[in-house]
Amino acid sequence: MSALGVPLMLWIGPSVPVPAPPMFVEALENAQVSLSDSGRSGFQISFRVGRNQNTMLDYDLLNGPLLQPFSRVILIVLFNGIPDVLMDGIITNQQLTPGQQPGTSSLTVTGEDVSVMMDLEQKSAEHPAQNEMVIALKIIATYAQYGLIPMVIPPPSIDMPIPTERTPVQQQTDLQYLQQMAQRFAYEFYITPGPAPLTNTAYWGPPQRLGIPQKALSVNLGPNSNVNSINFQYNALSPTRMSGRIQDRRLNATVPVETFTSTRVPLAREPSTLTQSHTRVQQFRESGLDTLQAYARAQAQTDRAADNTVTVSGELDAMRYEGLLKPRGLVGLRGAGDTYDGFYYVKQVSHSISKGTYKQNFSLTRDGKGTNTPVVIP
Repeated sequence: MSALGVPLMLWIGPSVPVPAPPMFVEALENAQVSLSDSGRSGFQISFRVGRNQNTMLDYDLLNGPLLQPFSRVILIVLFNGIPDVLMDGIITNQQLTPGQQPGTSSLTVTGEDVSVMMDLEQKSAEHPAQNEMVIALKIIATYAQYGLIPMVIPPPSIDMPIPTERTPVQQQTDLQYLQQMAQRFAYEFYITPGPAPLTNTAYWGPPQRLGIPQKALSVNLGPNSNVNSINFQYNALSPTRMSGRIQDRRLNATVPVETFTSTRVPLAREPSTLTQSHTRVQQFRESGLDTLQAYARAQAQTDRAADNTVTVSGELDAMRYEGLLKPRGLVGLRGAGDTYDGFYYVKQVSHSISKGTYKQNFSLTRDGKGTNTPVVIP
């Protein structure tokens, strides 16, 4: 399938996906993919279906094994001949819409990225003498059949559990437990497709606000523009400081807990936690922690709140951009003026692909106003 000259490849199979038969590619009408930095990413693919001409008993695509629930689907797009894995997921829902006229029936399959397989079974498990980093690596390793490549970043404070004092206990699914451990440090856990087909990267760590930014989004730059529409919002109530006291479980003493500003690498010249005249203050109320744990969790809440001070939404012209805008990374923006130009964190991208059209809708965030860079990668 080709959308505006961008080839779309479909791999599918009950266990190991392979290139889809020609009849599937010809029947494909549209594909929608939603990629987000929070929660699972998802997809929806619609096919034009017809009954078997010989028996007329059922629809060919519906009757076969490839589009059944829990089949694995891989979508790959090619820009300038270079393949890029857009989605590696599992079918979780199937919807048939019979038409009144021949050729108007449709079959729609919906699914989520492979992390859905980590969220099927609630478990009661103990992890003695293992900190969060070790537990994350151990859980990820049990899903090797999905080509998971672990990328686990050590947290700022590691509290090695001593069996005589405490034992980490899991009472959720593997996915819920990984996300719960990540939230303690303002970390994230998610799975992204690639870098190659049949592989996925399992990331447990802080939001990726460092590294090489993606190709810039260009606004109001004439023939160099690649953004169809864009909107900026500044939320002055987002920045938050934490204040409170805890009873240190090791020292058996009351210790104050205060945060003042975000510890993230600033993406804006004027971070909101440093430049606003007023900032919300919330009480820190947690128990059973030592001082290091309390400060790490309080700071995590301040960091998360500052991240979303400025939000940007818009629509990208995929052909002019000549690539995929990917969430959970940085992107440069130019042409909007000094206040809102510069680097942003990509929070969400939705892809809508059909014959003749390819749109990417995006959501970006950062910690304040003003660009802190004179140039971005064009």
